[in-house]
Amino acid sequence: MASSSLVRIPCRCMSKMARQKRSRELVDKIIRVDHAGELGADRIYQGQLAILGNTSVGPVIKEMWEDEKIHLETFNKLIVQHRARPTVLLPLWNIAGFALGAGTALLGKEGAGKEGAMACTVAVEAVIGDHYNSQIRDLMEDDPEKHEELLKIIKKFRDDELHHHDTGLEHDAEKAPFYKALTQVIKVGCKGAVWISEKI
Repeated sequence: MASSSLVRIPCRCMSKMARQKRSRELVDKIIRVDHAGELGADRIYQGQLAILGNTSVGPVIKEMWEDEKIHLETFNKLIVQHRARPTVLLPLWNIAGFALGAGTALLGKEGAGKEGAMACTVAVEAVIGDHYNSQIRDLMEDDPEKHEELLKIIKKFRDDELHHHDTGLEHDAEKAPFYKALTQVIKVGCKGAVWISEKI
């Protein structure tokens, strides 16, 4: 009887250690990929503003960019606080984000830059909103009490991103040249970036 209980105690300890390790890996992955995503979003809006800053839509882009700056600053702090490993692809997302923002802002004939930029915003924020919802589910399943603070941050940022998505639609995103094809390509690229940033 005594030997049986001695066997069970280490098993319980190992099970607890395994849960803690899994929880730690989940948080590390979430912070790594969200940090990368918010860096990319920051650069997208920076690129859009570089092209469209002096147009009627400039103040709208600037307002959304201000939200992204707060998001990035928050994840910069969380990376340090949780000792999470940032993705090795940060330099790539830095360049790619700016290029995507500026490129879509230049898309089309005169006057179409606004629509291209807004289509980019709609596509990116749709992916990020879904991604944040998936993370919320994962954290709730793992331990909502333990992850309370991170859940609060992600829910707030998810709501900001969905607001940006709606703002893009309100500012003629669907009038962009080849809107459906453009947004589909951007969504596939964003999902790929999320997937690879989670891994490395």
